[in-house]
Amino acid sequence: MVIGMELRVLCCAAGIKCPAYEGSIDITGIVSDSRQVCPGYLYVCIRGFHHDGHAFIREALGAGASAIVAEEGAPFECVGDAFIITVPGTRQSLACLLDAWYGFPSRKMKLIAVTGTNGKTSVTFILKAIFEAAMYRCGLIGTVSCLSANRRLFCGNRDKLANLTTPDPEQLYMLLAEMVADNVEYVFIEATSHALCLDKLSALNFEAGIFTNLTPEHLDFHGSMENYLAAKQKLFYRCALAVINADSEYYNEIAKSCAGRVVTCTATGKKGNCDYMATEICDNGTEGVSYLLRSANAVFRVKTQIPGRFSVMNTLQAAACAAELGIKPKIIADAIAGINGIDGRLEKVKLGYEADFSVFIDYAHTPDALENLLLSVRGFRRPGQRLVLLFGCGGDRDKSKRPVMGEIATRLADFVVITSDNSRSEEPGAIIRDILAGIGDRKNYTVEVDRRKAIENTVVNARKGDIIILAGKGHETYEINRAGRFPFNEKEIAQAAARRRFHGG
Repeated sequence: MVIGMELRVLCCAAGIKCPAYEGSIDITGIVSDSRQVCPGYLYVCIRGFHHDGHAFIREALGAGASAIVAEEGAPFECVGDAFIITVPGTRQSLACLLDAWYGFPSRKMKLIAVTGTNGKTSVTFILKAIFEAAMYRCGLIGTVSCLSANRRLFCGNRDKLANLTTPDPEQLYMLLAEMVADNVEYVFIEATSHALCLDKLSALNFEAGIFTNLTPEHLDFHGSMENYLAAKQKLFYRCALAVINADSEYYNEIAKSCAGRVVTCTATGKKGNCDYMATEICDNGTEGVSYLLRSANAVFRVKTQIPGRFSVMNTLQAAACAAELGIKPKIIADAIAGINGIDGRLEKVKLGYEADFSVFIDYAHTPDALENLLLSVRGFRRPGQRLVLLFGCGGDRDKSKRPVMGEIATRLADFVVITSDNSRSEEPGAIIRDILAGIGDRKNYTVEVDRRKAIENTVVNARKGDIIILAGKGHETYEINRAGRFPFNEKEIAQAAARRRFHGG
């Protein structure tokens, strides 16, 4: 636990030029939210999307801030004799200051980051399983959970678990410090485009970075695919090793941005001379997939219980990364074979012995993820089985994907239930109308705005052999709408509906 640090020492450690001053300025904490300032804190002004932190300097000083870090060129009010440090970019400085504050935790562990539109969570979980099988103590920072040697971590004194995909700097560097205290050796981090664009990770260097894929998503934030790509590329400037999906159309652009060694992976065979290739692929339906992994140094069979064709590339990239970092093929193969599944990733819901249909939950919430999911399920369903999809699109997010997902859903599923999915401040009906705009003349769908009712009706009215996919939420156990955020566990809702179907009540 850090008690305090003299400002000169802190700035020097963080690589920030500090103006001369007499005496001593002791810093007792670092924050970028003026409402969290306590006496002795260093307040870092961040230009946000809705508010500019420079506008709250007076409030921060009033709460006892000892010094301010402001951005060069930003308009702000000089208050009294406040000690202000100006820097080219406060977001990057915040990350560097926090890294120094916590004693540079990232330098005491090996970090592996995974970035891409889809697959980040799966790849990090697979990596964790492999490295734990090799007897390393592991940490995980991502969408589903934040773990330190399998201990779930909390964000400071907050009552919620650290479960943002990539936490804000104030939480991220604290979590890394906790992992150091737990003697963690490898940390696997989901690196989102938002985190990279906003310099959350700018104080970190990575043993390896993995690029999974890039398809349209978050364009409401980035504005274009070019900007989205540029955000992903920022990761690979700081990676000693890059493991790249050569089947992605953005393979060349990512490869050109790599500062370190590059290894390539293919699951299609369309790209020749790749370092790691998946061949002789066998789709075993709900039992998973298997393939022969070929590289210059080893050839071995990989089997995974995780269903879906996309599991080939996910496991291949994790295996390639592990092999490049010295893990033996047998350990890799055994670890992958032992993974039962990943929360919310084509996760089968247990319904009881009476059920003559199946329900799966998946996090697919982008056009590419939804298409891959449906193609995978179509590949293993038996003749006569219906593929029933229930999905919606998030509010206050990229609207351009809504009609695209509507088209994909009705083209690849036999029947579609269109419903709500975290409508946030938007009117659910308006989101659904956007989805319907892409469907055209197809009639294989129904609309039920209430997601709970939609799930219940779908389960209660399921036909023998139906494969029902509840898409969009995955591991999430909440729903967000204009009324706020409230508990919403799809697994429990589906199970309760199945019990009513078979036992009444």
